[in-house]
Amino acid sequence: MENLLLGFEIALAPHNLLYAGIGAILGTAIGVLPGLGPPATIAMLLPISYGVEPVSAVILLAGIFYGAMYGGSITSILLNIPGEAGSVVTCLDGYQMARQGRAGPALGMSAIGSFIAGTVSIVGLSLLSPLLAQFALRFGPPEYFSLVLLGLYMAVYLSHGSVVKGLMMAAVGLLIGVVGLDPVNGVPRFTFGELRLMDGLDFVVVAMGLFGIAEVLTNLDTPEQRAILGAKIKNLLPTREDWRKSWGAVTRGSIIGFLVGVLPGGGATISSFVAYGFEKRISKHPEEFGKGAIEGVASPESANNAASTSSFIPLLTLGIPGNASIAMILVALMIHGVRPGPQMISEHPDIFWGVVASMYIGNLMLLALNLPLVGIWVKLLKVPYHYLAPIIVVICIIGAYSVNYAVFDVGLMVFFGILGYFMRKADLPPAPLILAMILGPVLERSLQQSLITSGGDPMIFVQHPISATLLAATAILIVLPLFSAARRFREEAIQEES
Repeated sequence: MENLLLGFEIALAPHNLLYAGIGAILGTAIGVLPGLGPPATIAMLLPISYGVEPVSAVILLAGIFYGAMYGGSITSILLNIPGEAGSVVTCLDGYQMARQGRAGPALGMSAIGSFIAGTVSIVGLSLLSPLLAQFALRFGPPEYFSLVLLGLYMAVYLSHGSVVKGLMMAAVGLLIGVVGLDPVNGVPRFTFGELRLMDGLDFVVVAMGLFGIAEVLTNLDTPEQRAILGAKIKNLLPTREDWRKSWGAVTRGSIIGFLVGVLPGGGATISSFVAYGFEKRISKHPEEFGKGAIEGVASPESANNAASTSSFIPLLTLGIPGNASIAMILVALMIHGVRPGPQMISEHPDIFWGVVASMYIGNLMLLALNLPLVGIWVKLLKVPYHYLAPIIVVICIIGAYSVNYAVFDVGLMVFFGILGYFMRKADLPPAPLILAMILGPVLERSLQQSLITSGGDPMIFVQHPISATLLAATAILIVLPLFSAARRFREEAIQEES
């Protein structure tokens, strides 16, 4: 409680309240605007965070991340277009409620359920993080190598799309991460004689290209289809009957979202699908789902907001980001010389507890913003994307140039922007590439330190119990899809024979 009071003292400082408010408003706006998600926005704003205190920078970026989960539900309900990936499931029942003239209760339950879930998840973050950090103090280089390996594979395994494509992108990210000087021998790697690559590729430049520029190119290539329901939005507060149907869904969605969000690669999207599927399975009237059931809005919206908060636990206690947005917040901390991990709570209590306390405040701000200002967010939906695109491109160019004040970085950003565009066309996910680029140096350093300690003996990774357990978990995740594929192949063969 003393630490949490310290956090509130920091978070309630006027300038940090301002950053929390800006993050909440900007996050909601980003969630409302289809086609511009948190990763792209955080990537564009990373250069701005250079000139502020570390705790203020993280409060701002964190507000954008969990604020987008609130805003994404508005487009899902009114347009049947998810503003954020975590709001995809909300379209199923939210849009049907809007067509039945119940857009108000759907938006109200989404906002209130998100607030309850976010608060539950923040309490869990406050209680669980110190315990996990204490356990992580036992980690040495072998344990960190195995943990990063498991985290990378889980991020690929749980992400949307093909596991094979995810592994391909992770391999590319690891390759990009080793560009520059070898940390042990000082030998240049993949620099092709270019002196500006000796320090490696700057993550901010790569992220702004893969998410910012690529998003613009992809959205300009897709014709806009926005048919906003013209009916006036009223009765935002859910009725007593709505609450009777939804309170269990909100509770279960909060718990599922919190647990899934802690897993590397889990995140808001998977938690919302899991929560919706679970709610439909236990419902007495599953036939109502997809036709305007308010539980189909309450459950996934609670889950994605709980997951967006709990995904900070592995970042702040282990230094392992679980998704692209969290990875960029990790970079913001590293820019300020703060390395997240087991020592962060003891070495930087002001940052850790200040960020946690700001989430309580940000959650209240989002509730206050979402219900009264729905009309403003609806008007924002009417802004054509071709007006927003030039603004985004200019911000990206300024941001890339401001990293090292080099035109070379702008060229790199454009290159990765075009690469990201073609990756989207080929359905190749950019998130595993970004995570692997960040975690690759950690993986390499832990591997080298372990082998130096053991005199080159790789058995050190199985001689340490924690490391061996993590490697076993990775092996199980690798083998499970193979068993599933073999079983499907056998069933198909039996059907063909019969």
